[in-house]
Amino acid sequence: MLTSFLRVLVIYPIVVFGVRLMGKRQIGELQPTELVVTILISNIATLPLEDQNLPLLMGIVPMLVLICFEVLMSWAVLRSRKLRHLLSGAPQIIIRDGKIDQKKMTELRFSLDDLMTSLRSLGIFDLTEVQLAVVETNGQVSAYQKAQARAATCGDLRLRVPDQPPPEVLIADGCLSEDGMTAAGCSNDRLNRILQHHGLAQEDVFLLTADQNGVKSLIRKEASV
Repeated sequence: MLTSFLRVLVIYPIVVFGVRLMGKRQIGELQPTELVVTILISNIATLPLEDQNLPLLMGIVPMLVLICFEVLMSWAVLRSRKLRHLLSGAPQIIIRDGKIDQKKMTELRFSLDDLMTSLRSLGIFDLTEVQLAVVETNGQVSAYQKAQARAATCGDLRLRVPDQPPPEVLIADGCLSEDGMTAAGCSNDRLNRILQHHGLAQEDVFLLTADQNGVKSLIRKEASV
């Protein structure tokens, strides 16, 4: 039991390090090479945990080799367009000028149900609203709606609205965010005045967001039962 525990302590940070090196993408956003390396690392990591007679290095070395290989491949893909298209493919247009390219969908083995599911996830429920739809290299669909279906913007309405910075999180679950304070231009004195105005201590705040113009949201912590 102790041996298994110690092996987990060694292998776990290596696996986390490897996944972290490949970025912060979700499983559905991984490129083919990244997905293959992720699967191989997860399988290799279980071998020394299941078989106590197997040397720990027999699991660590292959994982490190795969991680190094993925880093080198990522570097090469960034510098070679041909290699990038070979390994990851290229975006494919399946709707152009509002017309579905059925031949392209067949080549991609992309069903109509897949298309409608992807469009609904984008908030599009009527296929006739789509001007252009593209299947990205990670399998996700990007869509551009027709002019009459797109929401009007301030530019469309010829309204001059000044750009405003987004609110920054100053306190989250009672913890102060120094980065948020800097981005919002909020000093400790100003924060203390805000808290005093609401009769709260920092530990009593569940969420506090603000920008340079003032407080945007303040949520108190609920009393624990």
